Amino acid sequence: MTSLYVSDAIHTHVLAQLREIGEVHLGYGPSATPYAAVQDRVDAVMLRAEQFTADKIEASPRLKIIARHGVGTDNVDIHAATRSGVWVTVTPGSNARSVAEHVFALTLALARRIPAAAAGTAAGQWSAIKPGLTGFELHGRTLGLFGFGRIAFLTAEIARGFGMPVLVCDPYVAPEFVRQYGAELVAFDELITQSDVLSLHAPLTAATKRIIDADAIARMRPGTVLINTARGALIDEAAVLLALESGHLGGAALDVIEGESADMQDPLPHSDGITARNGHLDNLIVTPHVGGQTTQSLLAAGTQALQCIQQVLTGGTPQHAVNHPASAA
Repeated sequence: MTSLYVSDAIHTHVLAQLREIGEVHLGYGPSATPYAAVQDRVDAVMLRAEQFTADKIEASPRLKIIARHGVGTDNVDIHAATRSGVWVTVTPGSNARSVAEHVFALTLALARRIPAAAAGTAAGQWSAIKPGLTGFELHGRTLGLFGFGRIAFLTAEIARGFGMPVLVCDPYVAPEFVRQYGAELVAFDELITQSDVLSLHAPLTAATKRIIDADAIARMRPGTVLINTARGALIDEAAVLLALESGHLGGAALDVIEGESADMQDPLPHSDGITARNGHLDNLIVTPHVGGQTTQSLLAAGTQALQCIQQVLTGGTPQHAVNHPASAA
């Protein structure tokens, strides 16, 4: 019998379709099955947050595909998968709109001081807290986008509805392409010095790691708002905290933290500086990597991942593969 492993919660419709293919082992919930308990018989994995290391892959003789339920592959040892003849696939575009909307949910929460307003009201205050809750309008404020992939395209479109000029920094796109979205392509220095809201959308590479450091922050306009829904290590978390505490940054909202690179399922101990101050700094919001987590995006990502699994299990080549195992040549 075909055996499948699902690491984290997925859309119920997708789970039902997986159960039509074979026996499904769930790595989550009250009766979770650890992967190690079934690794000797699993044919396919639908993967969200769990780390898939070389040890797990090499201990899985029947494994044919790791279908990522998302676009990142930080938690998969792709080289080990390729050596072992295992496909690795992703679900491009499946959560782009969800993340773009989350960018603005976070931006508006900071601009209108919603967490502080809600907390104060819940504590029984009303008039006493209102003088300290004056926010700002997004209309006329400049949005800077570092990176210009699918999520950033949609973010730029939403920004136009708010009446925000948009600047883009991305060395891999042409000015003409950026202008199609009503935005202007600029160099990095202009992006960070001219943006009122800076939103990060770049992949994590050697060149982009901690690109938002103390020097970059010092060059930003006083009161700039920083949004990160991409990868935690794009920013220097300690430098961001100092700038929030000094007031140089008007706010920061992070849906990702650097500790995820160590442990995607429980990253908090690895980013204790940021997480310890979440809730204590009223200009800091940290959410647990839920930008792409909507009903619609879970269905879209799960459906794409399911299709890749079906393609491999029937002897085909999967769409959206990020590797090409030698045994599949």
